[in-house]
Order: sequence, then structure tokens, then C-alpha cells
Amino acid sequence: MKFGSTSRYIASDDLSVAVNAAVTLQRPLLVKGEPGTGKTELARQVAESLGLPMIEWNIKSTTKAQQGLYEYDAVSRLRDSQLGDERVRNLRNYIRKGKLWQAFAADTRTVLLIDEVDKADIEFPNDLLQELDRMEFHVYETGETITARHRPIVIITSNNEKELPDAFLRRCFFHYIRFPDMEVLRAIVDVHFPDIKEALLTTALTQFFEIRETPGLKKKPSTSEMLDWLKLLLAEDLGPEDLKREGRNLLPKLHGALLKNEQDVHLFERLAFMARR
Repeated sequence: MKFGSTSRYIASDDLSVAVNAAVTLQRPLLVKGEPGTGKTELARQVAESLGLPMIEWNIKSTTKAQQGLYEYDAVSRLRDSQLGDERVRNLRNYIRKGKLWQAFAADTRTVLLIDEVDKADIEFPNDLLQELDRMEFHVYETGETITARHRPIVIITSNNEKELPDAFLRRCFFHYIRFPDMEVLRAIVDVHFPDIKEALLTTALTQFFEIRETPGLKKKPSTSEMLDWLKLLLAEDLGPEDLKREGRNLLPKLHGALLKNEQDVHLFERLAFMARR
């Protein structure tokens, strides 16, 4: 089972090596990179490429590690006992399986995506160390131990918003997705817009990289934002001549797809003002 580029996802050689190394070592693959560089989509494409089902656990600031294992609904059980419901006799009726439990209990090997792990509390990664290492956990309410029937391929993404604990990092295979260069970006665009005209693509990519490299930019536009921008350019039937930026028109066409905060819009407005002077 080897992962490589698919018809809908361009994976660099080093990314393919990282995925396959993590699978071989049976360790979680920790993927970092700028938002919008395809970290989440990577897990979906690994699952599709290897013909495996995928289980997705989207992490929020309020997410606790225990929720990935299971949750015991004591409130519902108390309410049902007051109503005389026969369900209260079986504790399992009040245990909700988390995403790790679902992956462990699956009939076949799965791809388990733990998405944006750095959104949670700093203790969240450490709280999962034993479960990810041993591929099992204990359910205290029922006294049973849940062991993975098939070891899942675990892919963990991070936007680098906070440092992750060393003990957690030690157990992962790490890969940083660098922002693609012009050649790789062309290949990515070709997957999504195979009929785009060469002149428009060259002009758009040149302008896109100029915008990314503008000094003082607070948020650089990402791959996904570039694809949105190209989709709008094609929808508006714009040509390379429509993308010219000069004088007072330094803001790119349909800039709302690329510039995502007022500081960056004001930056280009100031540049335009200075150019006029």
C-alpha cells in the first residue's frame, strides 16, 4: 500500500515519502503548514488512494481528549431512571463512541484524521499519548478494554498556532508542507482547471506570487485561495489584460478572494497612493 499523487491531489515526492514512512513505522503522521496548503485534503486523498474508509475528528478549542474515546451520558441515565425506562439496566445505552473508538472497532483498516490539533488545550495531545501508542483504552463504566482490531493510519494536522509537547512529537512522524513553487502550483491548477488558457494562467500565477511576496502582508494568500480566485476569473471571463495592476489599480481584481483582512487591503491602497505620488 503506497501513497502517491492522485487525479485530484498533487503530492510532492517528500510528502509521499512522509506518508509511506508513517504507515511503515505505524506512527501518527503530524502534518504542519500554512492554512490552505491541503493538509486536511491530504488525509482524504490518502484514504481514497489506499481504498480505505476515513474517520474525521475536527478539533475545536473546547474539545477534550476523552471525547475521542467515549462519553458517558449520566444525565440521560438519571432522567430515564426517574421515568422507569428499562434502558437504564444497560450502561452501554448511555455510552457514546468517540472517533478513536470508531476507528478501533472498524471491520477494516481506516484513515483517522485528527484535524487542527493545535486548536485544543495544550494538554490535549499528551492525553492521547497512551491510546495512540498502545492502540487501546479502558472504559471504566463497563470495565471493558477496547483494542484496535486494525491499526488505523493516523494523520494529525496543525496550523502551528501553538507548540506541541515534546513527548507527543517524539511519537509522530513529522512533515512540513512547504508552499508550492510555480511549477507545482501549475500542476495543481491543471488538476482543477485543465482548460484554463496559458496566457491567463501565467499572468495570474505571476501576480499571485507578487502578492504573496509583498513586504508587510499580514496573511499571505494560500493555495486554496488562489484556486478560488482563478475560479472567479474564469467565471467573469477575464483575460490577462484585465489583471493589469498599475497606478491607482494596484489592488488585484476580485481581491476579496486573496486578501482576507483590512490591513492587507489598506497596504495595497497605500502602495497605490505612493505610486501615484
